[in-house]
Amino acid sequence: MKLRKLGTDGPEVGAVGYGAMSFTNFYGPTSEEESLAVLDGCVDLGVSHIDTSDAYGMGHSESVIGAWLKARGGETPFTIASKVGITRSAEQRLNNSPEHMSAALDASLQRLGVEALDLYYLHRWDTRYPIEEVMERMAGFVKAGKIKAVGLSEIAPSTLRRAHAVHPVAAVQSEYSLSTRAPELGLSQTCAELGASLVAFSPVGRGLLTDHPHQAEKIATLPWLSSNPRFIEPNLSANLDYNAKFRALAADLGVAAASLAIAWVLRQGEHVMTIPGTRSVAHLQELVAGAELELSDETLAAIEAIMPVGWAHGDRYSAGQWAGPECYC
Repeated sequence: MKLRKLGTDGPEVGAVGYGAMSFTNFYGPTSEEESLAVLDGCVDLGVSHIDTSDAYGMGHSESVIGAWLKARGGETPFTIASKVGITRSAEQRLNNSPEHMSAALDASLQRLGVEALDLYYLHRWDTRYPIEEVMERMAGFVKAGKIKAVGLSEIAPSTLRRAHAVHPVAAVQSEYSLSTRAPELGLSQTCAELGASLVAFSPVGRGLLTDHPHQAEKIATLPWLSSNPRFIEPNLSANLDYNAKFRALAADLGVAAASLAIAWVLRQGEHVMTIPGTRSVAHLQELVAGAELELSDETLAAIEAIMPVGWAHGDRYSAGQWAGPECYC
């Protein structure tokens, strides 16, 4: 596994980490047994960074990881990142208050069964609180020894600069893939300048960049995808047409489409790493294989030719799903 530095002063971790939202039923039903098998697979494949959140299954993802660690006697082969800021409340979905953040961190540590988190993200910025004030809270968690580094998720480059002026930001998590390239409009560059890792989530486009993309029948059973513009007709059919071209190119190269998609993301800079999720060990193997692919300039040009910037039909979020992520372009 190729290694990438997690922030300027952080540990080296595998360029492909694991996004543990898949331990919930967000993209389809799963079981704790399947989730534990994926964690075993991560160890076998050299995946050394696990990313979760207290919002993933409202703590369930963290509990699964905690159970796996406990079964190993508490020893962990991973750096562990979690997040705070999204709540259970329908009235106030975002909460960056001191009381909420402190209680949420303690609850995450308890579920995971660890004394400190390697990386703690602000999952979403609650703009009722200045980002400088929120970063002071996060810095306090570092001083208290409860977290080792601070991250931000789905924020604008300008907000990153404001936050970084208060306390170093080790990582910024953002959706980034061949189908979502907004980070190229300033976020990736700012991360590189400030020494923060750009941690790409949904690097295979929520399945649109794989050999087995979700079809309409399956999408209808998944509440979040079935309301996402890219998975609603006529956008879905158009996006599946692009998927077919991408699959064909991957087949010509003798690799899985998911592997090619991961390799493309990692080619975008040494400060870029990625955290795909999956409920399948077999698919995990395809994702991790992307870290070993060396893409030539010719292959990159071929990818760009069939998937030019802006090819994806439909916004990446619906109006309701945009509640929380910060728009900057």
